[in-house]
Amino acid sequence: MDLRIERTRRSIINAFIELRSQKPIEKITIKELAELACINKATFYSHYHDIYDLTEQLENEIINSIVEGIPDTVFLNPKEDIEVLFEAFLAKKSLTDILFSGSRSYAFAQKMEQILKKHIYKIDSDSEISLEQNILFSVLVQGTFRAYWCHSEKDLKEVIQILGNINDCLVNKYVPISDK
Repeated sequence: MDLRIERTRRSIINAFIELRSQKPIEKITIKELAELACINKATFYSHYHDIYDLTEQLENEIINSIVEGIPDTVFLNPKEDIEVLFEAFLAKKSLTDILFSGSRSYAFAQKMEQILKKHIYKIDSDSEISLEQNILFSVLVQGTFRAYWCHSEKDLKEVIQILGNINDCLVNKYVPISDK
């Protein structure tokens, strides 16, 4: 990639993160973002359709960077692997706290589930996962992150260990309906 393009993109992202840390996405204008990034509005639009396109791309980048370092078996050996997932998450926590605040707070677990599912199951648009697998996966991801956020003021190591134990029970003790 052209160094000038990458430098401009970084400038836009840095300005956006600064503004996003101060106010909700709905209050950020392209004009103020462009001024802070020292670019003109046309330059912004040559990179992104609108502020929501920028948001979407940044959210996906951060979640992909969290997911790429975790093993495919994160929910097959959850007692051990859940710690790897949370270490990756915690390394990006300050940025995720900014990007996924306010009206975007619901999006983190949803995007994490979607991207983890692709990562773990190596699915493409033609692949399907059974309804049971989908529901179990949703409970694991959504439940784990919701429980984490509700209890993150506690001892994180203990919270992560408890979540690993719960996920281990769900994965290893769950008997699919079709096997009953």
